[in-house]
Amino acid sequence: MKKIKNPWRGKNGYFCFGCCPENESGVKMEFYAEGEYVLCRWKPEARFQGWIDTLHGGIQALLIDEICAWAVSYKLNTTGVTMKMETRYKKPVLTTDEYLDLKARVTEQRRNVVTVEATLCNSKGEVCTEGLCIYYAFPKEKAEEMGLTECELGPEIDSFD
Repeated sequence: MKKIKNPWRGKNGYFCFGCCPENESGVKMEFYAEGEYVLCRWKPEARFQGWIDTLHGGIQALLIDEICAWAVSYKLNTTGVTMKMETRYKKPVLTTDEYLDLKARVTEQRRNVVTVEATLCNSKGEVCTEGLCIYYAFPKEKAEEMGLTECELGPEIDSFD
């Protein structure tokens, strides 16, 4: 697996709640590429809970939406916006869990409409949340205007540790 370098880091006005490392209120996700998948290991925190020790469903949806967006950027070398999102909550996600693993992949593209499937698993590997996102992918020229010229990968690593 290889880390996906954040192409927006350091750009003026970049403050994404999902992936900007400088956004103190955000979730600060980082992404990795492995084959057709984009992966993320994320540590839940009590500040993101809904019910006691339970990750808020809106935060789960955010995590799914964000990893799907990065799957579009990685696989198609563009960016876009969410047109539709379905989230299936299958099992409670605990904020006391050591980590959560997310995985997403592009499953279909028809012109500028892209379908991405994602899962959120607890540290036991149990699927807790599933997502299906439909994206409108911008033309590459628009993505370049927004700062995405290419999705660069870092060196090969063995694990998240």
